[in-house]
Amino acid sequence: MRIVSGIQPTGNLHLGNYLGAIRNWVRMQDDATAQGGDCLFFLADLHAISMPHVPAELTANTRAMTAALVACGIAPDRSTLFNQARVPAHAELQWLLNGTARLGWLNRMTQFKDKSGKNRESASAALYTYPVLQAADVLLYQATHVPVGEDQKQHLELARDIAQKFNNDYASEEAPVFTLPEPIIPADAARIMSLRDGSAKMSKSDPSDMSRINLTDDADAMMQKVKKAKTDPEPLPSEAAGLEGRAEARNLVGIYATLADVGVDAVLRDFGGRGFGAFKPALGELLVEKLAPINARFVALKDDVAALDAILERGAAKARALAKPTLDATYHVLGLCR
Repeated sequence: MRIVSGIQPTGNLHLGNYLGAIRNWVRMQDDATAQGGDCLFFLADLHAISMPHVPAELTANTRAMTAALVACGIAPDRSTLFNQARVPAHAELQWLLNGTARLGWLNRMTQFKDKSGKNRESASAALYTYPVLQAADVLLYQATHVPVGEDQKQHLELARDIAQKFNNDYASEEAPVFTLPEPIIPADAARIMSLRDGSAKMSKSDPSDMSRINLTDDADAMMQKVKKAKTDPEPLPSEAAGLEGRAEARNLVGIYATLADVGVDAVLRDFGGRGFGAFKPALGELLVEKLAPINARFVALKDDVAALDAILERGAAKARALAKPTLDATYHVLGLCR
């Protein structure tokens, strides 16, 4: 088993990132290690330049995200942690795969339509070919499994299509160049919503910092944000069906259940019939209990530029070695001399 996944370094991790993806990365790391497999986790800084960005902020965010991932439990001695820009093979393989990817496939990618907005003519070519780089990210390492959310399933299907067509066109059935990766959709991957709007995902891009719990928040900030989170005046129901139509209540109860590793019904057995005046302090205390150790580790590491760069360079050296056989094979079957 080889698991590959990445995250864009666009700012601090928040609770939605942690419960929706990073906590599962840590569990995958532990499971893969126990089974003799390996995990590669990368900061997708090459993807980040597909949109307008401030270079100095990208550098700082890449290091900050590295500190946050390590603080969350990604262990550089057990997983390969690096940023794309240190492994040029990502960009090389993307170009080589551009000859196999088809415009019709890319035209169907819904994320380009969402991110480019109404004025698609002004979007970058990098944004349009973003999914081909995503394919290169996983095919480069012969990934067997890729953790994906619902919004990324389409891109993994594209990666499989590219790999299959490339193998059919340039390789033999007995000696394919690329492994076709399988998706991992964790059953317990939580969908965490905004604290200000229960119908919108918790997001780094929301202009209101009160809409999210950042992993960099201290205990006072976490308690304050939970206290001011949007709710309704009704008490909590005694079972999950009673949360229907109550988006904010469902979100807060879901956060509690996910942090406590229990079901929603178990939470409601304890808090059913009680108001948010009782529930919010309990949720705040649980957040502090679970996230304060992460925050402490992050604070201790975030300003140590030398240590963070050393982590990324060690990971990149391992990644470059793992990538070389696949990249060499791709050049060879395409008839490219170098």
